[in-house]
Amino acid sequence: MLAVVPAAVAASVPAASAAAKAGQAAPQCKGNIYLTFDTGSQAQAALIAETLQKHHIKASFFLANEKTVNGDYSLDPAWAPYWKARLAEGHVIGSHTFDHDVLVRDAADGKFETKPGFGSSAGKLRTLSPDQYCEQIRRVDQRFVELTGSHLDPVWRAPAGRTSPRALAAARSCGYTHVGWSPAGFSGDELPSEKYSNASLLAKSLRELRAGDVVLIHMGIWSRKDAWAPANLEPLIKGLSQKGYCFATLRDHPDYSSSFKHP
Repeated sequence: MLAVVPAAVAASVPAASAAAKAGQAAPQCKGNIYLTFDTGSQAQAALIAETLQKHHIKASFFLANEKTVNGDYSLDPAWAPYWKARLAEGHVIGSHTFDHDVLVRDAADGKFETKPGFGSSAGKLRTLSPDQYCEQIRRVDQRFVELTGSHLDPVWRAPAGRTSPRALAAARSCGYTHVGWSPAGFSGDELPSEKYSNASLLAKSLRELRAGDVVLIHMGIWSRKDAWAPANLEPLIKGLSQKGYCFATLRDHPDYSSSFKHP
């Protein structure tokens, strides 16, 4: 399994080479942490991309067609260059359902009751058949192909993390494996900053994250006054790197790697 080296090491390849020539052991990876990013207001989209590039980290993104701080939507043509760049960098890119459909409950006759965050039914309850639920997942792929010429990876994340065995089975029937996040991987960037300061959230993450954990981060949250990413993303990466952790995409996660293998 290939893993991305810690940022502190990747930033100094000559130093690592010199250590090898001197007979010193190269720093070992203590295990992988899997950074994942869900679309949101996109206020932090540029910062996230720049930070990942700076530290030579590949991550995983989950896309929905969400309204952005630019007044457009995250899967509008204006975002094509951004998503093409992330694709070229080797990040995993999956679906977050097109309209950010939060599962409310399993309904009668095998259907699902959902509440979309966007689209013509935004904020209203609607009932979807299994095929329609799958279509919400696949519609992101269809738009992504229009924007980039490439398909999504075969993974998805349910909005708000709300799933049911039936919903997971419906998604599997159209080729998508669900990826949630680890308990320690909840960054807290959706929580009110008046009660959950960036410093306290960062300390919690650095204290609790372990090898194999999947971390949930959003690309901007409308309701949080003190945005998480500008204060915490780079310190999180540096802190985990100093602890000896590496970073990888979900392609390398033992629970999900088989989903990326094609017959």
